[in-house]
Amino acid sequence: MHFTTQPHPAPMPADQRDEALKDPGFGTLFSDHMVTIDYDEAKGGWQDGVVGPRAPIMLDPAASVLHYAQEIFEGMKAYRQPDGGMALFRPEANAARFNASAARLAMPALPEETFIEAIRQLLSVDRDWFPTVEGGALYLRPFMIATEAFLGVRPARQYKFMVIASPAGNYFKSGAKAVSIWISDYTRAAPGGTGAAKCGGNYAASLVPTGQAFAKGHDQVLFLDAVERKWVEELGGMNLFFVFDDGRVITPRLTGTILPGITRDSLITLLREEGLEVSEAMYSIDQWREDAASGRLVEVMACGTAAVVTAVGKVAGPDGAFTIGAGGIGQTTARLREKLVGIQTGTVADPHGWMMRV
Repeated sequence: MHFTTQPHPAPMPADQRDEALKDPGFGTLFSDHMVTIDYDEAKGGWQDGVVGPRAPIMLDPAASVLHYAQEIFEGMKAYRQPDGGMALFRPEANAARFNASAARLAMPALPEETFIEAIRQLLSVDRDWFPTVEGGALYLRPFMIATEAFLGVRPARQYKFMVIASPAGNYFKSGAKAVSIWISDYTRAAPGGTGAAKCGGNYAASLVPTGQAFAKGHDQVLFLDAVERKWVEELGGMNLFFVFDDGRVITPRLTGTILPGITRDSLITLLREEGLEVSEAMYSIDQWREDAASGRLVEVMACGTAAVVTAVGKVAGPDGAFTIGAGGIGQTTARLREKLVGIQTGTVADPHGWMMRV
């Protein structure tokens, strides 16, 4: 695919940008450019890409995404390397998951090499937007929306794939080493639904329970399964791992209602390399409470692209609260976070070839 680059007419002044990059927060500051690739079934599918100024999207009021929610996205990061360059963490896995989401939402597949090249193109023009804050990264948001104007329940025939970039600092505003989570009465996804797809509708459904968790002073919300309302699934934006005193580790089994996290998959590999017995299994909230009380459960890790790896220290719900271990970050969590971040930032060996230079 050919990409055309359009110069930005009025980039942010360098001194203003550099000041903003000292403390970018998460998800509110954006780089100068974006990548756009249009899909039109009548024209043979995907058209050439454009790297142009970040600007509002022009949509017809009848665009399908506004009425039938055909929309998917990915979350990725570009990491600064010791030599000053940048690298992506397992971008081919993001590309594959993006297409899996597209298939579930009846949207066209985007060639994986095009997905990755679009990100390369954006980074080539917005490299100066990498944040200077310690531990910062350049967060990347590839997404696709249905743009055909019509009212009728069928897959659209026109789409727009785009990539934007956002300098990122600490995901959690508190900067806490261990987070507190609230057990929600709401459910995130049901069997046969879109739980395994990374689509906006799943996150829209989580906003009310997440707001409730925040209002109660917690950092995240925990969702149980939609059928029996007893099995632990995932947090609002992260997968979970349970570490026991006998060297066992459990992560909830992928049942089609849980997003198959790339960080999750990577941690399974790293934990097994350390000789720990990792199983993907059903784990109930009652068992979680019992194991925490007995001391058998020594750590709980939450993981995802934005937060990487963080400890869960406290769990609360309508039936009361309980603490995991001492309520802070445990040895396994700290060690795995250090190793994964080290691989991502190039300070630890990458035996699996997870990093891609850009």
